[in-house]
Amino acid sequence: MKIFYSYSLFLVFVLLLFACNSNTSLHTDGTSRQVEQEDKYSYEQTKHLIADSAIVVTAHPVASEVGEEILRKGGNAVDAMVSVHLALAVVFPRAGNLGGGGFMIYRDNAGKSYALDFREKAPAKAHRDMYLDENGDAIAELSRLGHLASGVPGSVDGILVAHEKFGRLPLKDLVQPALELAEKGYRLTDFEAKSFNGQQDKFKKYNTYQTAFINEAGWKKDDIFVQKDLANTLKAIQEKGRAGFYEGEVAEYIVKEMDKRGGIISLEDLKNYDSKWREPVHFEYKNYHLISMPPPSSGGVILAEMLNMVEDKELGKLGFHSAESVHIMAEAERRAYADRAAHLGDMDFYPVPVKGLLDKAYAAERMKDFDPKKASPSSKIKEGAPPKESEETTHYCIVDPDGNAISVTTTINSGYGSRVVVEGAGFIMNNEMDDFSAKPGTPNIYGLVGAEANAVEAGKRMLSSMTPTIVERDNELNMVLGTPGGATIITSVYQVFLNVAEFELPLKDAVHNKRFHHQWLPDHIRYEEGAFDTKTMDALRKMGHKLEEKSPIGRFEAVRILDDGRLEGVADNRADDSASGY
Repeated sequence: MKIFYSYSLFLVFVLLLFACNSNTSLHTDGTSRQVEQEDKYSYEQTKHLIADSAIVVTAHPVASEVGEEILRKGGNAVDAMVSVHLALAVVFPRAGNLGGGGFMIYRDNAGKSYALDFREKAPAKAHRDMYLDENGDAIAELSRLGHLASGVPGSVDGILVAHEKFGRLPLKDLVQPALELAEKGYRLTDFEAKSFNGQQDKFKKYNTYQTAFINEAGWKKDDIFVQKDLANTLKAIQEKGRAGFYEGEVAEYIVKEMDKRGGIISLEDLKNYDSKWREPVHFEYKNYHLISMPPPSSGGVILAEMLNMVEDKELGKLGFHSAESVHIMAEAERRAYADRAAHLGDMDFYPVPVKGLLDKAYAAERMKDFDPKKASPSSKIKEGAPPKESEETTHYCIVDPDGNAISVTTTINSGYGSRVVVEGAGFIMNNEMDDFSAKPGTPNIYGLVGAEANAVEAGKRMLSSMTPTIVERDNELNMVLGTPGGATIITSVYQVFLNVAEFELPLKDAVHNKRFHHQWLPDHIRYEEGAFDTKTMDALRKMGHKLEEKSPIGRFEAVRILDDGRLEGVADNRADDSASGY
C-alpha cells in the first residue's frame, strides 16, 4: 500500500512538473494558457539554401515559411511580400511592423522595375523646432522614445498598394497566416526571448498599461507569445483593407494613444497618408546593372556614388579585407556620407541633385584628393558640389516561380521603435522622427548628421538609409540584396556586392563574413570583431585610420540566380534569419 501511495505521489509530481514546463503564453490580461494546437512551423534556421523554383529569405524562420506557403499556393512575389510583412509584424516585433514604413524594389519577369516608397511622414502639426529646448539645443529623447517620436505609419498602405497593382491571391488569404500567429501565438526563439527581456523597463516607462510584451517572470525560449489586440487589428485589415487601419476603430486607437502623452498624429494624418511609386535609381558597375531606391532613401544614390568612386581601383587584385582595399572602400564611404549629410532629403520638399550625385565624373572628382597611403581626416572632407540637373530595421528577399523578384526593407527605426504599443491595437509605433535633422549638424541615434535638406516639416518623409537592391547581369536577374542596420545599411550592401563582384566570394561567404563601416562622422572605421587580422589593423592605423570595434553589423538577406537557373538563398548568421524555398 505504501509503495502504491508513493508511486501515485510520484505520478502526480511528474504530471505537475510536465504542466509547469509545457509551453504557456500570456494573454494581454496576464493570464496563461496551455498550447493545444500542434506547431505548424518548423523554426528550422536555414542559412544557405539552393532551390529550383522559388525562395524567400527573411529575419525569422516562421516568416520565411509563411512566404513559401503563399508561393506554393499559387501566389506571386507580391502576394508573398504581403504575407511575409504581416508575419514579421507578429513574430519579429523589434523591426517587423504595422506601425512603421519602408521601401520596395520590384522587378518583374519581363525586366521592368518599380520602386514603392511607403516611408512614414511627419504629422501635420510637426515643425522644424519641435525637438529643441529654449536654448535651441536638440532634446534627443523627444525624437527617439515616447509618443512624440512617431511619424505617420506607411507599412499597411504600402503592402496594400503593391498588392492592388501586382497581387494575385485574395487579401483575405494573405492576412490569414499572420492573424493565426497573433491569435494562437507562436514560440519565441532564444534570441527574441532575450530581446524582449532587455526591453521590459522601456515598455513599462513609455506605456500607460500592461502591454503584451511585459512578462514579470521573464520570457524564455519556447514561450508562446499571444497578441490578441494585434490579431484584432489584422482582422480589421483583412475585412476592410486600408480603411481597417487608417480609419475606424484602429485609427481611433492610434490617436487616443498619441493623445495620452503629447503625440501629434491625428485622424486626418492617418486618412491622408499615401504611398508613392517612384522611379528607381539605375546605375552600372562594370558588367552589372543595379536597381535601388531613390530619395527619401539615401541608399540607392549613396551606394551608386561609392561604387562609382571605386570602380577603377581594381579592388579584386588588392584582396578581400587587405589594408589597401579597406582603405579605398572606407575613403569612398567617407566622401559619400559627407554628401549624404548635405544633399539628401525628401525630393517632394527639397531639390535633391540625384543625377549629379550619380554622375561618374563627379565621383572621380570627389576622389581626386584620395591618397592611397594616407587616411583623409573627416574634418577636411566636406560635401561636394554635384552637377545641377536641368534610415532596427528588417529586410526580406523573394523570388517567385515566374521569376518576379522583390527586395523590401522595412523599419520602425531603432529596435522596438518608440516602445509605445498602441493600446487596443497591439502594435509598436515607430520612432522615425529621429531620422529628420532635429537641428542641422546634430547627430541622430545612429550618429548621422543632416542639414536643411532633411529638416523637420509637416507632411515630409524623413531621410532613410534603407537600400533594397536588385542586380542584373546581361539583362537577366542576378541578385536580390538588402539588410537592416541604420547608418550601416548602405555600406553593408556596398560590401556584400563587392565581395561577389570584385573579390569573387561565394554568396554565403559574401554575406557571413565580417563587415566594416565608415560614415564620415564620427571619424573612424567601425568593424566587427574578427573582421581584420593584426597586420591589416596595424597597416590601417599607420595610414591614419581610427578603428573602433562594434557589435554585429546588419542582418543581410540575399538571393542569387545560379548559372543553371536555380536559386541560391543566404540568410545572415548573426541572428535567427532563415531561407525557405522549393
